[in-house]
Amino acid sequence: MKYLHFLFIWIFISAINTTVAQESIPDINKRIINYVSTVMGTTVGRGECWDLADKALAFAGARFDKTSKKTIYIYGERYKPHQDIIIPGDLIQFENVTVSYKDGNMIFTENYGHHTAIVYQINNDQSLRLAHQNTSFAGKKVTLSDLDLDDIQRGNLYFYHPLRN
Repeated sequence: MKYLHFLFIWIFISAINTTVAQESIPDINKRIINYVSTVMGTTVGRGECWDLADKALAFAGARFDKTSKKTIYIYGERYKPHQDIIIPGDLIQFENVTVSYKDGNMIFTENYGHHTAIVYQINNDQSLRLAHQNTSFAGKKVTLSDLDLDDIQRGNLYFYHPLRN
């Protein structure tokens, strides 16, 4: 019985944290999500993953370092997700990431060598709904997929809060 009581409290607190994060979204992030919602199911630019980020940031009046000679794009203020709150409208840069998860009796593996996605929604503390294009499962159209951070097997994720111009 104690276990069930603890589980209920944990679920309740997790729901509150998720709700607070969803309700306190900065305007710039809201504009990014609004843009993504208007292009869902279409191809943005040439259909490259970063084209979606580029157009969403431009629509929101945000900036990012297009002149960087680095292979990692800089989409705003970088942060560590275990030290800061992930907010819908934030951007994620994947570098050599492998994700593996089980669905029923099947194990699925996805690889993201150099990929950009936008956090569309927070499902819970470890699960995000991402908006992206140029993926193996949806091609060059903007689509949503879930990412459980616990399913990351290797590679690096770089998280960014967008910044105003």
